[in-house]
Amino acid sequence: MSTAANLNYMDGGTAAQLRGDPITGDRYTSTDFMQREWDHMWTRIWHLGGRLAEMPEPGDYTMHDFRHESVIMIRQEDGSVRAFYNTCRHRGTRLVWNESGSGNGFTCPYHGWQWGMDGVLQYAQDPDDFEKGCPVGELSLSELRCETWGGFAWWNMDPDAPALLDYLDPIPTLFAHRGMGDMIRVFWRTFHVDTNWKFASDNFNESYHLPSVHPQLRANIDEDYANTVFEMYPNGHNRMIEMGQPSMRADVPNAVESPWDMMLEKWDLDPKDFEGRARDGRIAMQKQMRKLAKEKGYLHLDGFTDTELTDPHHHTLFPNVTMTAGHEGVFVFRTEPHLTDPNKCTFDCFWLVNKVHGQDTIMTLVGERPFEECEHEHIDYGSGVDIPDMAGSFLIQDLSVAVGQQRGLASQGYTDAHLTGQESRVRRFHEVLNDYLEGRR
Repeated sequence: MSTAANLNYMDGGTAAQLRGDPITGDRYTSTDFMQREWDHMWTRIWHLGGRLAEMPEPGDYTMHDFRHESVIMIRQEDGSVRAFYNTCRHRGTRLVWNESGSGNGFTCPYHGWQWGMDGVLQYAQDPDDFEKGCPVGELSLSELRCETWGGFAWWNMDPDAPALLDYLDPIPTLFAHRGMGDMIRVFWRTFHVDTNWKFASDNFNESYHLPSVHPQLRANIDEDYANTVFEMYPNGHNRMIEMGQPSMRADVPNAVESPWDMMLEKWDLDPKDFEGRARDGRIAMQKQMRKLAKEKGYLHLDGFTDTELTDPHHHTLFPNVTMTAGHEGVFVFRTEPHLTDPNKCTFDCFWLVNKVHGQDTIMTLVGERPFEECEHEHIDYGSGVDIPDMAGSFLIQDLSVAVGQQRGLASQGYTDAHLTGQESRVRRFHEVLNDYLEGRR
């Protein structure tokens, strides 16, 4: 198998031994395969849960539904966060339905049992009517492992799973200076999409689709694989670094087009000075950002490398989280399977940003938003759905392609993917998934 010359295997080379496992259509359409994923992978990995900013005080909680399971993450008196299954230990009734809230615990709506924020039963009706003794103070909600990183609470159903930071390695190290815990979520939309959850893991593990799906990005993203760094890590995570500069695939190479002109002006550079040599603006911009960052309120850029100032850094966290980092913040994508249908999924988009001193708002995919935690929005997305405030955005372009691809994957005409070297991380994702399903991880 040929691979791109700049494809780096970050574990000393063992990840380079791609087996060439087939990527067959049933992986996306079969309920049996969906069940295998649940039995052998979803019940063992760390899940991205609630944002810590949603639960700043003791008793504050967030709830996360994942297929038939539901998990409550709640802030404790000592400042820690614990996670419990969202089910009463009496007769299984769901305790809460709202995404977040606050209180001293949870009361079951069926028989009134009351559970403290530490999960311990505090009250049960008719305490003298239990043959084996009253369970108050003795019985607790079923607890899951819960750890925090990046401003999020993460939960895991497997008591024997590695610690979160070990599981995520080396992602926490790569993000160490970005201050994700202090970022503000200014945009959060959940899309209910007619496609399998793996579309996002496939899509964000390559940039081969950019010229055809996102032609508008040519003005400020160099999608040429020869100028892109591809990295694979032992735990199944990956990173891709693209150069933040106009592509030579543009209709007029080295021309200054929008939004490149606005990006130059933002850092007090005259776009006219770069006509015919637009790609030179990348280095000039890095120098200006070093010079003007504090003056313009970007105090968080102190620890950034030159390439982190201008170049998109795409991180895919196995199996279903993507973090695309830039100088303003981080796009976080979380894709999760439908309850029963392998042809459907939910796709979460978070835009986490650093506060820019002296500014009250920041530009997002849907226009300007204030620097404050946003409301959660839900959108049912299918073929032909019109979302006016996101028309033409890279996100809608990706979702549109995913819906069409899902139909094609169900065809007898598709048997396996024929990949370029720069798409090796797509094959790697499926091989890591197979490792879970077949007991190698």
